[in-house]
Amino acid sequence: MYNVVVIGGGIVGLASALKIKEANPKLRVAVLEKESKLAQHQTGHNSGVIHSGLYYKPGSLKAKNCIDGYNQLIKFCEEEEINFELCGKIVVATREDQLDTLKMLSERGKQNGLKGLKDLNKEQLQEYEPHVNGLKGIFVPQTGIIDYTEVAMKYVEKIKHFNGEVFTGSKVMKITEEKGFIQVHTPSQTFITRLVINCSGLYSDKVATLTGMKVNYKIIPFRGEYYKLKKEKEHLVKNLIYPVPDPNFPFLGVHFTRMINGGIEAGPNAVLAYSREGYNKMKINLGEFLESLSFPGFQKVIRKYWRTGMGELYRSYSKAAFTKALQELLPDITSNDLIPGGAGVRAQACDREGGLIDDFLIMETEKVINVGNAPSPAATSSLSIGKHIAGLAVERFK
Repeated sequence: MYNVVVIGGGIVGLASALKIKEANPKLRVAVLEKESKLAQHQTGHNSGVIHSGLYYKPGSLKAKNCIDGYNQLIKFCEEEEINFELCGKIVVATREDQLDTLKMLSERGKQNGLKGLKDLNKEQLQEYEPHVNGLKGIFVPQTGIIDYTEVAMKYVEKIKHFNGEVFTGSKVMKITEEKGFIQVHTPSQTFITRLVINCSGLYSDKVATLTGMKVNYKIIPFRGEYYKLKKEKEHLVKNLIYPVPDPNFPFLGVHFTRMINGGIEAGPNAVLAYSREGYNKMKINLGEFLESLSFPGFQKVIRKYWRTGMGELYRSYSKAAFTKALQELLPDITSNDLIPGGAGVRAQACDREGGLIDDFLIMETEKVINVGNAPSPAATSSLSIGKHIAGLAVERFK
């Protein structure tokens, strides 16, 4: 018997549980994770960037939560002695048609409260990254690097300190209601609770449906594949180098990231995954793949952006094409400099009208709080999202 059951042991679910316990230590809170370990999906497969809030529309949930989450995360890491580094990044325009978007990003960053942004000309770009190719750019001093799995494990430690409970190997099979209580059924146990918080990422739409919530979106899984630079070529990248993103898509384009634990990653692309946990091209779940393709909203996305999608798919299968995309930023990179890296799958919500939902999406009923869309910068924003969810949850128990 619990006051709150959080479904999903990724960084957002864990942050939500932690913030609930901090707000009201008397509430009994359980976190359920279907895997044998925590933080195994989006949390453990991302590029480890502390995002500054540069990209997000002022006033949006992403903008508010990223800035607040950034400040909370830095404070948390300093207090808990978690290794991180605020190394800064540059965003680079390589073509004339990107200059207006670059200017818009600079203005957005300032509107979102970022201090110390620097507009850079070609020569100044190369002061930060000597091997970069670009017409103009922005230096963003707030951007940093971190290991989010380490952060998530520290959340777990704090949850247990407050007598919260975390259950791994607890896949939610069914959710029922009886006598005003919700029953969350797993293969080994049934958890009885007043409130369910759904933070199940790649399966957030499925779990929301189990709660009886009407869901008008579908999670479409996009795989992002990375290469790594060979050791002898790591000198080509000092910190983080990003392109100007395509404003039509909620993806940032292939970029270069120095990792907190060493090495340089190059990527990711963004291709439709053949299953919700399809971390490689060989993993296919035919049912989930057909579900994505048959969803009316995603069919509209395909019709509108099929050329871009085919380009991403081609890059996925062609190392030469992937290299060519990276060469826009770093002309000195060759195909031989790249070795296969990891991959992640982004849980991207798509609505029935054909929109790839760009903002965080949180929906409520009396007994359910559903985090429907929480892609990047959710890891950076986790403590802020958790605080918001905790506010909604604790209010119910006053």
